[in-house]
Amino acid sequence: MPIPFIDLQAQRTRLGQPLEDAILKVVRSGAYIMGPEIGEFEKQLAAFGQAPFALSCGSGTEALVLPLMAWGIGPGDAVFCPSFTFAATAEAMPLVGASPVFVDIEPDTYNLDPQSLDAAIAQVKRDGKLTPRAVIAVDLFGQPADYPAIAEVARRHGLKLIADSAQGFGCTLDGRHPIHWADVATTSFFPAKPLGCYGDGGAVLSKDERLHDLLVSLRVHGQAVKSDIDGKTFEHDPKYLNVRIGMNSRMDTIQAAVLLQKLTIFADEIEARNRVADRYVQGLGDLVRTPRVIDGGVSVWAQYTIETPNRDGLAAALREQGVPSAVYYPIPIHKQGVYSVYPTAPGGLPVTEAKASQVISLPMHPYLTADDQDQVIAAVGAFVKTNR
Repeated sequence: MPIPFIDLQAQRTRLGQPLEDAILKVVRSGAYIMGPEIGEFEKQLAAFGQAPFALSCGSGTEALVLPLMAWGIGPGDAVFCPSFTFAATAEAMPLVGASPVFVDIEPDTYNLDPQSLDAAIAQVKRDGKLTPRAVIAVDLFGQPADYPAIAEVARRHGLKLIADSAQGFGCTLDGRHPIHWADVATTSFFPAKPLGCYGDGGAVLSKDERLHDLLVSLRVHGQAVKSDIDGKTFEHDPKYLNVRIGMNSRMDTIQAAVLLQKLTIFADEIEARNRVADRYVQGLGDLVRTPRVIDGGVSVWAQYTIETPNRDGLAAALREQGVPSAVYYPIPIHKQGVYSVYPTAPGGLPVTEAKASQVISLPMHPYLTADDQDQVIAAVGAFVKTNR
């Protein structure tokens, strides 16, 4: 039987009848959009992520766009982000008319390099063509970025900081979630994520009540919220009083019901993912370059990514042994035609470009059995030893 890259069915089996009951409850209720499960999920998500507020939305991409809209970021503004990430990170800026500025990564964690960030901001300021407004740090492959250092740079330059935790929701640094340093933390609930639903979904965690209020409005077509109608008379549904340009970014109630069930086992799954990662290090540490987690960090291991100079050869050898693999990301964003027009940090992105040709991800999920993992390790080992 093939080894699954991510085993969502094992998780579904573990959750069992309560999961199916939760879905059926929503189906029977008829409250398919913004039903009561939405509010309960947002409450529990905020508590898990150590944030005062959480707002569910339609996708991880929209979770990034919403705070940019709330802050009035648009044409002529610069938002700094890594190029070694999924396109959604950079896509958020053009969607509001702003410009991404691509920054290099650290060679051991693959996350945003604070020194490259500082240099990029200084360069944009010298050029005078764009106004620096925000930074998006990515918790790539599940581990936290260097938030103390990144936040220091962002604050010194007066920029907002977004923690893009699409792959890393649940990760911590010195026991704290990214929202401790960031103005907002965003995530995706795409099914393959460590905390995933059964469709599309996302969320924005925040600390500022006024900002959360704006996000609530922007999520539903710019509808009036309490702060908009205080002291005014409007006796109808506030969704018919539209006080700003927003979007339709509501999460389906069924997705919230699924996520409520998954939250009950999420902490345990994070521990299981780390046991799998530790076992990979034991088996592969002398053969290939294995991931290094930032000091004090706990990863949720969205992917387990190793480095090899013959990435394509290893991928082919693994396929022959029935072992799946994936490459994140073979073409950095700044090298793709539609994004190549945007600025990069001074000196370019040499680390990003080097890593893009070397990284390959192995099966990783909380239910990876010892026997399957041994097969993965043996297949990698056989290729490395043969091709040394």
